[in-house]
Amino acid sequence: MKDNGNDIKMLTKLMFRLLTVQILIAAVGAINGIISSFFATNFVGKDAMAAVGIFAPINLLLSALSLVMSGGAVILSGKYLGQNNREKVQKCFSINIVITTIIAAVFVTLFIVLGVFDLTGFLTKDPAIRPLLNSYMIGQSIGVIPFFLGGQLPAFLSLENKTRRTIAASLVFIAVNLALNYVFVKVMSLQAFGLALAASLGLWVFFAVQLPPFMKKDTTFKFSLRKLDWKEGLQIILIGYPGALSMGSQTLRGFIVNKLLAVFVGSVGISAFATANNIMSIFWAVPTGMLAVARMIISVSVGEEDRTTLVNCFRVITRKYFAVLMGLAALIAALAVPLTMIFYHDPAETVFTMTVWGVRLLPWCLPLAIFCTTYVCYWQTIERHHIVHLISIMDGCIAVSAASAVLIPIIGINGLYIANIFNGFAMIAIILINHVVRKKHFSVRPGELLCIPDDFGVADDERMDITITDMSEVVTISRQVQHFCLNKGIDPVRSMYAGLSMEEMTGNVVKHGFTADKKHHTVEVRVVHKDDDVILRIKDDCVRFDPEERAKIANEEDVTSNIGIRIVFRRSKDVDYQSILGMNVLTIRI
Repeated sequence: MKDNGNDIKMLTKLMFRLLTVQILIAAVGAINGIISSFFATNFVGKDAMAAVGIFAPINLLLSALSLVMSGGAVILSGKYLGQNNREKVQKCFSINIVITTIIAAVFVTLFIVLGVFDLTGFLTKDPAIRPLLNSYMIGQSIGVIPFFLGGQLPAFLSLENKTRRTIAASLVFIAVNLALNYVFVKVMSLQAFGLALAASLGLWVFFAVQLPPFMKKDTTFKFSLRKLDWKEGLQIILIGYPGALSMGSQTLRGFIVNKLLAVFVGSVGISAFATANNIMSIFWAVPTGMLAVARMIISVSVGEEDRTTLVNCFRVITRKYFAVLMGLAALIAALAVPLTMIFYHDPAETVFTMTVWGVRLLPWCLPLAIFCTTYVCYWQTIERHHIVHLISIMDGCIAVSAASAVLIPIIGINGLYIANIFNGFAMIAIILINHVVRKKHFSVRPGELLCIPDDFGVADDERMDITITDMSEVVTISRQVQHFCLNKGIDPVRSMYAGLSMEEMTGNVVKHGFTADKKHHTVEVRVVHKDDDVILRIKDDCVRFDPEERAKIANEEDVTSNIGIRIVFRRSKDVDYQSILGMNVLTIRI
């Protein structure tokens, strides 16, 4: 048996398994932007691209508000799942959907009014761009509701291990958006309105494909008007808004940067920056997906007060995710010219050169960003708001805007690109300074940088962690658990029962779960002594298996049918099973 504290293979496998679908989810919006940019630059013109660029800060605002709700709801739901509180999970999900719908309805009304009555003068005075922006905004209004609601569902589907539904929705959305852009923009010449309409209708399809699993009776996340709890909604917002504050700040930063580019570079700079951002948006899906995975792992770990998994999560980020992003950044920079040629075909044009430099420099923000965003997510989860607010505002607006104001007048648009890289290093510096202030010494170790509260979880000597890889290790676990319990003052009868229960349940996993497919599996075992209770937690990555269902369907007339499982349920204070992130999690309290 291996000490689970030194073995993060199972967690690494889980985090990379979840990563693919989360990247695809994050890429949906980016692919939409790429498709819109392609049709804008090739079939409408640079003015349409400028309109898309001017609308970009507003889109960031929508994303920020959506993230307030989805981020807060997922973190809160993850904590409730870690605490085995299903009723609160349903309340959290239901109120999240209601509040999100209300926010979406407000923006639908706002966009229609601004576009129809030509009230967009505060965004642009350009007579060529403004009509395009008005029609683009009207088209966008059609997709606001599915944008918000569709953005909430993927994380909940991931928590229930139903990611295939989101993958299907994403692929269908991409196909629909591409087809409709061709029809509306190229064939029907609807210009900017066609760009927005294609994306909006695609978002309705994206939302519709994801919806059916939430209508089934066996889903954990059930919508119910009777379950509405406005206090829970306030809690979602309080938890979610600090993490989204950065994106809200980016909205302000977008207006500032556009103004600086207009004054010192011209509208060509706005077009180039918008194009470079659209190219980069598809690659930003990778760290965004990484953050989504980390958010789920972190929230469940905090709910379980699982210090080991929490620290190991950041080790995977530091060692594995960072290396992936460094390689990705180098690849993007090397492909800057061919990527730019998707949108602009004449290398002699100024906009071409400006875009190329953006695609060469901006990728180096990717590996820097993963550190900032995941630490902010952790502090957000444990409600350490002051450091979250500081980093969100600095990262979202102040650092980039201030550096851009200095550099753009001197070196042009490249000053903006360099300011974004500077921002990444500045945020890492804040994380390091925070640790020095709190712990009074310098460290770069993930476990220490987290500054985990001293009262988080149980002390190391009050728990035992074991990783099981085969049946030969199962036969000795009863003795180990029993010995641990006796050393903690647990009476001999409960100590013996705890050992036998652990052997029975882990043996079932190895015997049936390990042989259900040809994949390599492990079982993480944790024994905790807390408040004179013994808590056994068994976590595995095998096919879904709920022992409570097996106990219920057992033939009561046959005393030998599933007798081990039935004894465990009869003699325990509480037995709870959950399927979280595709993992079987069984918790037994003795």
